[in-house]
Amino acid sequence: MKFSLEWLKYFLETEASVADIAAALNRIGHEVEGIEDPADKLEGFRIAKVLTAAKHPDADKLQVLTVDTGEGDPLQVVCGAPNARAGMKGVLGLPGAVVPANGMELRKSAIRGVESNGMMCSVRELELGEEHDGIIELPEDAPVGQTFAEYHDASPVFDVAITPNRPDCMGVEGIARDLAAAGLGAFKPVEASAIAASGECPVEIRTDDPEGCPAFYGRVIRGVDNTKPSPEWMQRRLIAAGQRPISALVDATNYLMLAFGRPAHVYDLAKLSGAVVARRATNGEKVEALNEKTYSLDDTMTVIADDNGVHDIAGIMGGEHSGATETTTDILLEIAYFDPERIGVTGRKLGLASDARTRFERGVDPEYLDDGLAILTSLITKTCGGEPTEVVRAGTPPVSALTIKFDPRLTERLGGLAVPQEEQRAILTSLDFTVGDDWTVTCPPRRHDIEGPADLVEEVVRIHGIDEVESKPLPRRPGVALPTATPLQQAERKLRRAAAARGLNEAITWSFLPTSEAEHFADGAQLWVLDNPISEDMKAMRPSLIPGLLSAAKRNADRGADGARLFEIGRRYFRGANGASDEKPTLGVVLSGEKTPRGWDSGKASNFDAYDAKAEARALLEAAGAPVGNLMVMGEAGDQFHPGQSATLRLGPKNVLARFGALHPNTLKAFDIDGPVMAVEIFLDAIPAKKGGGFARSAYSPPALQAITRDFAFLVPSNLAAGDLVKAVRGADKKTIVDARVFDVFAGQGVPEGKKSVAVEVVLQPGEKSFTDEEIKAISDKVVAGAAKQGAELRG
Repeated sequence: MKFSLEWLKYFLETEASVADIAAALNRIGHEVEGIEDPADKLEGFRIAKVLTAAKHPDADKLQVLTVDTGEGDPLQVVCGAPNARAGMKGVLGLPGAVVPANGMELRKSAIRGVESNGMMCSVRELELGEEHDGIIELPEDAPVGQTFAEYHDASPVFDVAITPNRPDCMGVEGIARDLAAAGLGAFKPVEASAIAASGECPVEIRTDDPEGCPAFYGRVIRGVDNTKPSPEWMQRRLIAAGQRPISALVDATNYLMLAFGRPAHVYDLAKLSGAVVARRATNGEKVEALNEKTYSLDDTMTVIADDNGVHDIAGIMGGEHSGATETTTDILLEIAYFDPERIGVTGRKLGLASDARTRFERGVDPEYLDDGLAILTSLITKTCGGEPTEVVRAGTPPVSALTIKFDPRLTERLGGLAVPQEEQRAILTSLDFTVGDDWTVTCPPRRHDIEGPADLVEEVVRIHGIDEVESKPLPRRPGVALPTATPLQQAERKLRRAAAARGLNEAITWSFLPTSEAEHFADGAQLWVLDNPISEDMKAMRPSLIPGLLSAAKRNADRGADGARLFEIGRRYFRGANGASDEKPTLGVVLSGEKTPRGWDSGKASNFDAYDAKAEARALLEAAGAPVGNLMVMGEAGDQFHPGQSATLRLGPKNVLARFGALHPNTLKAFDIDGPVMAVEIFLDAIPAKKGGGFARSAYSPPALQAITRDFAFLVPSNLAAGDLVKAVRGADKKTIVDARVFDVFAGQGVPEGKKSVAVEVVLQPGEKSFTDEEIKAISDKVVAGAAKQGAELRG
């Protein structure tokens, strides 16, 4: 929320500096996101008087002016404004000044052959409004030579982030009340003046939806003149808040909302027919809103309507066809209290945001209907004239005050501050709480965030100064600190280091996906779909990490990257039993593009293949503590993978620890990425936990004797997986065989049809003494026998 210092001082009598105010706001919980001084934009602009105005010798629509800047000789300026004339005073931008509206730096230049030393400025060019038909005309008493920033009384603008639990500070008045309580000055509340009414309201006003709209107040003002602009002071404050002045009537409602946090609406009475009613919409009912978009409504939404239909999406946005225009003479003012929850649900369904919705869904002051309507009436009649009628009050606002039995000793117990009781009473009273002698505290209805004693402690502590809470270390147990990370967290840390060491780059992607991408990787599981997504492209919770990594790889490829080696550790999200959330820790890897670049020694660039994905899967599983030597390689990686270039790694036939391989062409097409692309997904929750042992490693004791190797060449069926053969060989003698690996595969001349030759290197580790020839032969026989179980026979 933005507001100027001048506007703040309307509610707060203070001499505090901008820096002091900003520090106080941060201290009491209103974060200052920025401070902008409009005087900086107006540097180089000063008040000047036009001495002469003559026709340009070479342009019909231009004039050559001589202007007095208050110092030195008069300057010559070329101007195209129709209202430029001798004797008037305006704003001159000198060479070097930067025009706020377009960022153009003014220079001394020749326009159609005539020298011009700057520019006479319009309202729009200085971002002071929308007028641009002519240059600014200042009063006769404007001091020539004075900087325009000083004359205009340009006031610094604060940009403050208001937390959702403080809707009472969504107006400048609420900010001023908090600052006054913090000791920065005296609060100056605005009292609503009595309005002299002229007759009864001619329009029936009622609420037929007491749940969605408990209270609906209104009155008619006849004979208004909406052709006049709103007062200069009002426009200045609205512009500081980021609002564009529109018309006197609309500006008055915007001013009420920004100053007092109270949205209201103005209807053109001539465009209404019959009673004006707050009711539920009917399914399929439509309304064209002020943003010129048409919305389809349903029966959960509250609307303001008359006999002809809906005019207003209640508490969110008015209708296009019933708003006030320059020709409006009679108006209906509406101020109401709407149910915050209903407003929030409606806004999310329609995807419609507005300043009014922000305030109503957080909760406005239910007591401020009469005062708000009186202030709005006063603002309008002072600017536009007119005769107001009596107020019609339909329904009753929920103004029941919350009372809390408060113990002031709780402040020290919960807040860590010993604040004297009288100071606590003064703080709460300055925030408009009523504190009884027995410390029964009555809360103002506008404070929807106050629910119990702990909230009152928070109020006292933040105003007294939360920075005064003494920093104290937590009590520490003697001895060595116990580990705080869970086994899963430790495994994830280890995996990050292992993946990075293998040359993979960590990515952090959104947990949300477009529904189509999520469904592509759902494998039949029920997705979590958000009711209130950031956008339609982030509506479904991810069932896999691969889609996000694919999108990241595509972005890199689109920007010229030759290849991508990405990994991510995160959660996959599914609907569990009874609709409960089921989050599964997962590691995902995507390898795309070039594996190695082209070079003189290697020739053409090479791409990743399924074996690269398998190598990453096995290495990362080993880092995660999985028993890699016991894993089975099986199919069924999923429809997202290429059926002939993918597999799963399992611990037993059912426990899938990982899937890897080349992605299916249909998957690549769905994500609009060129292939081939390899992917790995490791399911960390499926890896069995280590049994026993502490966090300390066992002492390293290298074997006393050197290992020996023996090579075996087997004829095996051509469809036998080499991994199965290696597993059989390793299991032949688990005590002495410490490793086995394939070093050659051959099929062709000398090998029977339907067979292939697989050569395996076996590493044998002796124990306390070296192997004898007989022992080596016995182990070799076990290896041959173990391989025979897979249909292998030793080559002669």
